[in-house]
Amino acid sequence: MKATIAELLNKIPGKASAEWPMGEPFALAFAHGSMSVEIYTPKATDIQTPHDQDELYFIHSGQGELVIAGERHSFAPGMVFFVAAHVEHRFENFSDDFIAWVVFWGPKGGE
Repeated sequence: MKATIAELLNKIPGKASAEWPMGEPFALAFAHGSMSVEIYTPKATDIQTPHDQDELYFIHSGQGELVIAGERHSFAPGMVFFVAAHVEHRFENFSDDFIAWVVFWGPKGGE
């Protein structure tokens, strides 16, 4: 399995829904078992809600802040963050070029 940022960015925004009225700001690269890999690139505001699985965010480009359970972390390319399942988190004050790889894995509720 492989994916490139260029091919995934061509799929964003994805379909619009009640949760994502401006279209999904992510694209699935691939999945295997409980693991899935996506590109995430919100525009202006990050409206995501907590997830059922543990996740890793690998910052590909851009700068800003990731708020995890109320704790604020500055980010830049090359950084990685862990967010446990069901923990409130969101990206704030991020640059227009923000892109992150996201890896979800494990059982619902986290490990």
